[in-house]
Amino acid sequence: MPEAQSYFTRVSDREFAATPLVGGAWKSDEQHIAAPMGLLAHLIEQDHARRGGSLALSRVTYDILGVIPLDVCEVDVRVVRPGRTIELVEATLSHGGRAALVARAWMLSASDTSALEGTALDALPGRDTMEPWAYSNDWKGEFVRSIETYRDQEEPGRARGWARAGFAILDSEPSSFTARMLGVIDTANGLTPREDPAAVMFPNLDLTVSLVREPVSEWAGYDTRVTFGAGGRGLTQTILHDEAGPIGQVSQTLTVRPMPQ
Repeated sequence: MPEAQSYFTRVSDREFAATPLVGGAWKSDEQHIAAPMGLLAHLIEQDHARRGGSLALSRVTYDILGVIPLDVCEVDVRVVRPGRTIELVEATLSHGGRAALVARAWMLSASDTSALEGTALDALPGRDTMEPWAYSNDWKGEFVRSIETYRDQEEPGRARGWARAGFAILDSEPSSFTARMLGVIDTANGLTPREDPAAVMFPNLDLTVSLVREPVSEWAGYDTRVTFGAGGRGLTQTILHDEAGPIGQVSQTLTVRPMPQ
């Protein structure tokens, strides 16, 4: 069998098969949620373009409803709130008739606000100032092995880094820089673990990303902080960058679960 060259292959208009490259970090026979997040972003943009639209993804909230096997999944896209300048779109990925991942995306029209551009966010050091780092140092699964990563960790729970996917989202279908970036940013939660993942589980229930512009490349820059609360809840917060500067922010709600002794 030939080696996979993409994270998914298209089976039909709404069916997509995960390749072995999507293998998860918590369990290798489940999908790493980052890859299907990228797939939904790609399909939302593809559906919008097919309808003749010219809006850009501005905010996407993903709700993770359950684990997803390495198998064929179905994706349905629908417009919740149509509009010429603002549109809300929902995409649902299901397996065996059960919804497993839902994305709700606000899409906005472009306008020239270059005269107003500015930010108080700190710049992110470039990749040339950081050491190459492998997610597989702390995590299992084929997906994390497929990512090229650089990291500068101050302490567990606080780090900066850069990451990009090593393969296409979908075979024979080009994806935008936005979709490719959204296909890796869930890995921000694994960039700087506060605790050993073999001793404490802290999967995220969701991911919300807000973008102030479209990225200039597929490289995602992370300025990440991880917080664990005392009641089993946690939060990973990331200021998202590309090579041109800050581009948005990412928030992930965690469920913190110490392993039984």
